[in-house]
Amino acid sequence: MFEIIITPGVQNTDGLGHINNGVLSEWFETARTPIYKIFTPTLEFSHDKWRLIMVHSEYDYYNQIYFKRDVVVRTFIKKIGKTSFTVYHELFQENKKCASGSVVLVHYDFEMEENIDIPEDIRKKLKKHFYRYKTTKSNYENYL
Repeated sequence: MFEIIITPGVQNTDGLGHINNGVLSEWFETARTPIYKIFTPTLEFSHDKWRLIMVHSEYDYYNQIYFKRDVVVRTFIKKIGKTSFTVYHELFQENKKCASGSVVLVHYDFEMEENIDIPEDIRKKLKKHFYRYKTTKSNYENYL
């Protein structure tokens, strides 16, 4: 698991003092930086170095998120396939789960424009961050 703390800024806030729902994609992207470093340690954005492309994202909201209160984003690996993997995020504010989301990233060669297998050494690094908690229906209802 990776964990970051974000302090919501004014630019993240709507007129009611809530965090705008569009902000999650940005915060979760920031939380994926350690995963990006597994694939591209220098984080160099070039067609011959960068090897990930997002093909799916989804978000669930359980509680409101507020301005001026730190949020904790926890990031896990949920699934690893041949050429893709799923990243799962949980966002907490004041010890309350407020949102979660996941993205599917594909290991991709931008010059050849094709998916490529995830190498074994990278798989091992990703597996260290597997999500181990199984949400049951009753646990999920606690967040609604």
